[in-house]
Amino acid sequence: MIVWLIDPDESDPSIRWQVMRDLADSPEAEWRAERARVETEGWGARLLSHQDDDGRWAAGAHFPGDYASGGYEDGQPWTSTTHVLSLLRELGIEPTSPRMRWTVEAIGSNCRWEHAGQPYWEGEVEPCINGVTVANGAYFGVDMTPVVERLVTERLEDGGWNCEAEFGSVRSSFDTTINVLEGLLEFERATGGTPESKEARRSGEEYLLRRHLFRRLSTGEPANDKYLTLLHPNRWHYDVLRGLDYFRAASALTGAPPDPRLEEAIEHVRRRRSADGTWPLDHSPAGRVWFDVDDGPGQPSRWLTLRALRVLRWWDEAGAGAGTGR
Repeated sequence: MIVWLIDPDESDPSIRWQVMRDLADSPEAEWRAERARVETEGWGARLLSHQDDDGRWAAGAHFPGDYASGGYEDGQPWTSTTHVLSLLRELGIEPTSPRMRWTVEAIGSNCRWEHAGQPYWEGEVEPCINGVTVANGAYFGVDMTPVVERLVTERLEDGGWNCEAEFGSVRSSFDTTINVLEGLLEFERATGGTPESKEARRSGEEYLLRRHLFRRLSTGEPANDKYLTLLHPNRWHYDVLRGLDYFRAASALTGAPPDPRLEEAIEHVRRRRSADGTWPLDHSPAGRVWFDVDDGPGQPSRWLTLRALRVLRWWDEAGAGAGTGR
């Protein structure tokens, strides 16, 4: 399976370097050399080729500059600055390269949120968008402390977040919560975090864990059948593999062992493996993209296979299933 993932003719540097680091235990010098190629080859280079002269993508922050003209019946477009930065972060592009340092500064100078014209790195009002912005900003070396402080105060009573809170919602959502958690984790990785941000992250984790990553607390039924499907790129959408990969990354940062309440989600992901050892893509969020990074629904996905294998490796090596009947 690792041979398929790192196939030099079919794979991409963004996949290969993460496989080398997380699955193949390659020497650091080797996976770092492969990572450096993300900016100049493959998907990373293609995304950079679409960058506007002023540092943005598609002349917009969350939406393309022509969004007001409509024409997006097939779904939200994913070509604007926020979504490209998120994908570059997932690819693992070197955040401190001269090109990316220029990009971060140019976006800070030239990009404004559609909501009310706020400067890009100051965030806007929706916690799901601000969570993504914190993750991207922290990854690329921006001080996101003011946005983090806002997110900390926006937790709901059940410990998570919901973009509909401004309209009266008092219950958190899986989708908003995972976006905020990933932002807080990236902030903690970059800065060490604050007591308040760490506590907020713990409360958001507990929101997901009490629900075994996909169940309603009230009835025990799946909160949304889509949470049990596997999608990529996730954009703002939640699924159980995204939740598990977050907990794996948090464990790598803090040293915390896997929580036993993750087992049901782990076993669901394990069962979704195809006979050939890969994980197939169920769907991708609809909408305009610069290009696809998967071969389509039903086809083996290198991204999903990478994420699933490293989650299962983390779980199995920790002995997390011991004594649980697995």
